[in-house]
This record gives sequence, structure tokens and C-alpha cells, in this order.
Amino acid sequence: MLRGLQERLAGIVHGTDERLLGPALATRPAWEPIAMDADDPYWTAFDERFAFRPGIRSWPAIDEPRPSVTIDLGPIFAGDHSQFAAGATAVDSLALAAMVRVLDPDASLVVLDWQHQTYRLRPHLLACQTDREWPTTVFPNGDYYIFLTEDMRTGTFGHPWEQTLCVFGEPLVSALVPMLTSWLPIKRSNRP
Repeated sequence: MLRGLQERLAGIVHGTDERLLGPALATRPAWEPIAMDADDPYWTAFDERFAFRPGIRSWPAIDEPRPSVTIDLGPIFAGDHSQFAAGATAVDSLALAAMVRVLDPDASLVVLDWQHQTYRLRPHLLACQTDREWPTTVFPNGDYYIFLTEDMRTGTFGHPWEQTLCVFGEPLVSALVPMLTSWLPIKRSNRP
């Protein structure tokens, strides 16, 4: 009996208990690779919607939609190694908290990493994992990192060379921007 209780508690803590996630979600991975030959439609739609202009001096690199707020990540990049690591982790954690707050439990995001693997992310599943692996992070540490709803109306666009994070679409702007701007400056705002 004690073993059964321990297993149920472990399931709750580690996000495998069906009471937390529902039976369909409990068996799905938080991160699912999208085949390289199947990600072209996502990139094409992203390019068309946002007029993506990659380049180390192309700022902003997208047509920032309404509503959006672009956060200046420069203070994190300017910190020493431990400050940088803590800041980047904080951005990822706050983004995950906001996604879980505003997205349905069964929602998934398309995660585009320029010139790398594309993923489908289920934020609610990731939030329930104790050892959160991020194959691509919200914080743009070295490349363009893009997290989008399937309709591409809501998400984030991380620009590593401008050192910014554009948060767009409601209700993500209302959920994430106040948390980030409590300690990071706004670079641009495109709110109605």
C-alpha cells in the first residue's frame, strides 16, 4: 500500500498522474521533433506573416505585429556568466509560466530554431516535468528562437544579435510582459 501511494505521489510530482494532465496528455511528450522535410510550411507561413529578415544587423528582423512588446535583453547579455545563466533561465521560466496561464492544457506551440530542428512543444506537459529539457529556449542564446501558436497570432520571437524578445498576441502580451518588465526594459511597444 505504501509503495502504491509513493508511486501515485511521484506521478503527481513528475506530471504523469492522469488527474493532473488527463489521460491523453499524460502519455505525450512535452517536446516532439517535426521532421525537417515537414517544417517548410511553418517557415513559409512565418516568413509570409512576419516578413522575416535574418541578419546580424537586421533590426528588427520581423514586422512586429499588433499587439506586441519587444523586451531589451541587453542587461542579461551584459552580466557575468552566472548572471547571464540566471537571467536566461528566468526568461524561459517566466515564459513557460505565462504560456501555461494563457494556453489551453492541450495546446501546443510550433518552435522554430533558425537553421535547426523544429519542434512541437506542449507547455503544460513541460511545466509538469521536474527536469525540464529545453532543446530550444525562449531566450535567444545564439540564434533566432520562435515560439508560435499554430495560427501564428501569439508567441515570442527571440533575436540574439539585437538581444531582444518580441512578445506578441493576446493574452500572452498581458501575461508575460508585466513579469519581464518588472526587471527588464522595453525596447519597442506596438500596442493599439
